[in-house]
Amino acid sequence: MPNSAGRDGGSRKAADRSGPSEPALVRPKRKIKPRWGRIALVLGVLVGLIVGGLTLSGYLFVNHYNSKLNRVDAFSAITGNRPPVLVKGAQNILLLGSDSRDPSKAADLGGWRTDTIILMHINAGHTKADMISIPRDTWVHIPQSPSNSKLGNTNAKINAAFSWGGVPLTVETVEQFTGVHIDHAVVINFGGFDQVTDALGGVDMYVDKTITSIHPPHRVFTKGNHHFNGAQALDYIRQRKQFANGDFTRVQHQQLFLKDIMTEATSSGTLTSPTKLASFMNAITKAVVVDKSFDLASMALQFRNLRASDLTFITNPSSGTGTEDGQSVVLSDKTKSAALFSAVSRDTVDSWLTANPSS
Repeated sequence: MPNSAGRDGGSRKAADRSGPSEPALVRPKRKIKPRWGRIALVLGVLVGLIVGGLTLSGYLFVNHYNSKLNRVDAFSAITGNRPPVLVKGAQNILLLGSDSRDPSKAADLGGWRTDTIILMHINAGHTKADMISIPRDTWVHIPQSPSNSKLGNTNAKINAAFSWGGVPLTVETVEQFTGVHIDHAVVINFGGFDQVTDALGGVDMYVDKTITSIHPPHRVFTKGNHHFNGAQALDYIRQRKQFANGDFTRVQHQQLFLKDIMTEATSSGTLTSPTKLASFMNAITKAVVVDKSFDLASMALQFRNLRASDLTFITNPSSGTGTEDGQSVVLSDKTKSAALFSAVSRDTVDSWLTANPSS
């Protein structure tokens, strides 16, 4: 019999957290509210923790870990015309999840693909963040690879860009697809998801449908509330074939996971425990790769007023799935997608959301 999430250590307190009556993809209310006032921003597990209201010692702490981050030249190899910056002060950060399973090779990006592609837009007032997921199978034009002239300059699934040309080609592809100027890029591998989650002591997640994982050891995830360790959470958010909406449901689960990680980081005592905070930051620095100009202290200063209620998750509008070159792909709704990313460039996403509430 397959191992269940519970038998694998993932059902701690599950008996008193069951919630079969909750609708799909709805997180139950937590009894203990996270202390959002103590932080500026947690960019999911993809960026790490940035402490708000920093004292001098706080800045020294952040700078210590800033110097330990793995870095990649994300922009100099882009040869085409890049989208202009239309609104001063707004920030667009490309968050990428690599399918590498080895956190020790975080800086080795060759040949991997990206299961997670999120464009994070922070408005000019630094009061709101929009996390826009682009499904990995979205059919787009990928420019020629700066590292291999035989690859690119063709239409393909968007996650092929990372495999063909790493971060630079992915940045260029997303910029061409969206028309949005990207300021920073952050990559984390699957091994990183695992270790960062464990550094927090696990994460509370709601499973909206009982499924069996397609990956060994074939865990059974039962509907309801669970406390997952890193391996279990990673396994769950990778599932897609068991759901009618496939990759769209997986994108929703990834978005919920990011929000749950933020909740866990601020409600589990991580921010107030030097030992826990150091463990968490060590896991982050071992797992992520950032562009050369990314600076933790600067991010903390700029985004110190952001709160959980200021975070919105959006999925790039699509017209469904189709077949291209014998592959099942996601087809972007060109009209709605263009309107969304135009709003991102012009920092008017709130107006777009009012006109498109279902997104």
